[in-house]
Amino acid sequence: MTSKEQAKAPAKKALTIPQGSEALLLVIRQIWEAARAQAARSVNSALVQANWLIGKQIVQAEQGGESRAAYNRRLLKTLSSALQQEYGNGFSVSSLQYMRAFFLGYPHLLEIGHALHGESRHQLRSAKQHAVRVNSPETIETSWSPGHLHSNLSWTHYRALLKVDRQEARDFYEIEAIRNGWSARQLERQINSLLFFRLLKSRDKKGLLTLANAGQQIENPVDAIKDPYVLEFLDLPESHRLVESKLEEALLSQLQEFLLELGRGFAFIGRQCRITLDGDHFYPDLVFYHTRLKCYVLIDLKVEKLTHADLGQMQLYVHYYDREVAAPDDNPTLGLILCTDKNDAMVRYVLDEKNRQIFASNYQFHLPSEEELRKELRREIQSLGEPQPGHSFRRKT
Repeated sequence: MTSKEQAKAPAKKALTIPQGSEALLLVIRQIWEAARAQAARSVNSALVQANWLIGKQIVQAEQGGESRAAYNRRLLKTLSSALQQEYGNGFSVSSLQYMRAFFLGYPHLLEIGHALHGESRHQLRSAKQHAVRVNSPETIETSWSPGHLHSNLSWTHYRALLKVDRQEARDFYEIEAIRNGWSARQLERQINSLLFFRLLKSRDKKGLLTLANAGQQIENPVDAIKDPYVLEFLDLPESHRLVESKLEEALLSQLQEFLLELGRGFAFIGRQCRITLDGDHFYPDLVFYHTRLKCYVLIDLKVEKLTHADLGQMQLYVHYYDREVAAPDDNPTLGLILCTDKNDAMVRYVLDEKNRQIFASNYQFHLPSEEELRKELRREIQSLGEPQPGHSFRRKT
């Protein structure tokens, strides 16, 4: 539209909402957004089911082949050529291979009649309740279990999950993707950063079962802590020239990604929140509130190896927040120091043996390799004096 046409166009009248109608408008919006989300989920579920059924047909056809390897290649090539002529590129050989792998990896996906794509089974009593449910990804229906269809997981989600070989890890990522409403990209990032194994480091066999069967349960301070933290989204070089203020600015500029890495429950409060004691000023780098643990979480960033002075400084911050800032019904404040390196023995001797408030974790600017995590697990297990389990880190590419 030209400037002259814009000048001639009648101005839009300001929308006047009758008094008392705001709540009604909000509910109507919720209903409409819920319906749109429901329609998208229905389409996604239909695509997922179709791909699973196609994979099943391919596997069953292969089982009747005489020379399996040669027959499989020939079969997929023939199917791909015929289907692409009719339906386009969605049926390439690699796509058919994914469908085949999908059925083999999720053999029980449609086995139960109450799979979550059947909305009639979970019909809500009102449109308003429906809207609340749609906007609450943390709700996982009790009739669902990992390995079965869930309408919040798209075909792209399942393709990412297929890259996880270890069953306990795959179950964990399924649960967390649904609970946290992860997009497919966010799920893939968590898989590539080996989140399951980073959380597993300080857990025993019972903790492993909990992660696999119920996802990350945050009941104690240690449950909310990772080691290491992966900050690859900052795209910063690992350089001795990096200063803490630059790291802080980079994290705040990518706050959404940083919150994803921190995990569920962290709410950002502020940066460099001043503490004044008899004229002396102190500044915790980042202040959060954890909605599940119901406590403040103070984070200090260090671009060098952790020192005992860093731990002492964090103790000051934590004690101040406990005495001066936290509400009477808040739980004790947590302090987390993110550093490039640390001496675990020094940390244990500086902090009280019963310490449950101050933690130190490494951070790195690249996704961890499986070998790095394997070494970390061995070291953690040895420090606990427990026999080493046979952890498998093999990952498909």
